[in-house]
Amino acid sequence: MEKKVEQVIKKFTESVVNVLGTMAMTEAKPSKAYVKKDNKAKGDISGVIGFSSPSGKSKGTMSVTFTQQSVLGIINSMLGEELKEITDEVADAVGELTNMICGQARKGLAELGMTYEGAIPSVITGQNHSIRHVSSAAILAIPFDTPFGPIIVEVCFS
Repeated sequence: MEKKVEQVIKKFTESVVNVLGTMAMTEAKPSKAYVKKDNKAKGDISGVIGFSSPSGKSKGTMSVTFTQQSVLGIINSMLGEELKEITDEVADAVGELTNMICGQARKGLAELGMTYEGAIPSVITGQNHSIRHVSSAAILAIPFDTPFGPIIVEVCFS
């Protein structure tokens, strides 16, 4: 089971590094993954997306949480603009990044025999917001450092 968890972490890590590198010309350096114990987001804006197996027997959620500083830096790099605050445009871009990251990760999981279909992402804003994942199972948190500040990806399967 331990090997499977490492493979899942690797697929989500590769996805974040690839999507941010390609779409926002931003380097994301992963840190050590850990099991998260609460539902508090450590940032100001999160994209959340659900996914499920074709049979519906297995489900999961993924979230990407940014600080205001990290999201503005990444989105400004992505769009070539100088946004100064979290706006609807920033929230839309977070939803798109969440969708792309999860989509690439799901392709990677399919290589491991784990096939999932994605849902439509939601975006949550505000300091100290909460993210409720689909199950009471362990939440894997993967922190990343970017030149603009930290982001955290969380993944949970049921």
